[in-house]
Amino acid sequence: MSRRLSLLTPSGRLTLGNLLGALRPMRAAQAEADCFYGISDLHALTMPRSPDTLRAAIAEQATLLLAARLDGSTLFRQSHVPAHAELAFLLECVATTGELGRMIQFKEKSRRRESVRSSLFTYPVLMAADILLYSAEQVPVGDDQRQHVELARDLALRFNTTYGPVFTVPEITVPPAGARVMDLAEPTRKMSKSGPGAGSIALLDPPDVVRRKVARAVTDSDTGLDAVRTDRATKPGVTNLLEILAACGGSAEGITTYGALKAAVADAVVAELAPLQERYRELAADPAHVDEVYRRGAERCREVTAPVLAAARDAMGL
Repeated sequence: MSRRLSLLTPSGRLTLGNLLGALRPMRAAQAEADCFYGISDLHALTMPRSPDTLRAAIAEQATLLLAARLDGSTLFRQSHVPAHAELAFLLECVATTGELGRMIQFKEKSRRRESVRSSLFTYPVLMAADILLYSAEQVPVGDDQRQHVELARDLALRFNTTYGPVFTVPEITVPPAGARVMDLAEPTRKMSKSGPGAGSIALLDPPDVVRRKVARAVTDSDTGLDAVRTDRATKPGVTNLLEILAACGGSAEGITTYGALKAAVADAVVAELAPLQERYRELAADPAHVDEVYRRGAERCREVTAPVLAAARDAMGL
């Protein structure tokens, strides 16, 4: 059975975009692969946030992954598997400052800041360690992370050429359609779990909040009979709503006005989130169970990653 890996950073609240673009495909993959799904809490430290805020985000995300029915996978917290941090340093000894300086996310996040944490510069190497430790053959990734997975491939090839064949070079896979749910308020940018909340639907938003956000979604001034149509170039807001509606099992057949479209989208999203939220409430009432799932997951991760780390250490002469 092939192995797949995906990690989500607790940098904010998981959104509808995360559900449709990441969690749903992750759930489907459980039927055909040995899946390792982690919370990349070390990555969350690259930007300043209070310990209490981070703990709360980790707890919510851990519970949501279970509520999303990912319990057929090995669930773990990155910081509970020490091999991640150790291999990251070994790979830093293979990476160059030039290639890290070319990482687009580092350029964007460090722009207009007088100073940033050095971990923001090196975290693509930690991401490479995350991937290479599990010998994953496939890594599903969106456009915003493709450059980092390509770096992981480059480091694996360079390490194998320099020190001997230790790492599996992963293939990049593109998530299924629905991976790019756009912001309701700014439909030209992706819905973000760490961005402003007005255009993002959080997975735990109550129905009235969901309906209010959808009602305020940006559309356009077109009032013609064919106003409700897909056209990402000239009607990004309407296109986004139509794609969300379809991804949540709804239909735009017979809808000719933006008001009717928004009502249909709100109904479909509320229905999509209802079972997830109900399951979340059940799990949140039993945090010991959630902790035990992740404890067992981390234990298996330590068993799986130990031989890979040992082989890398030995190959480098340690």
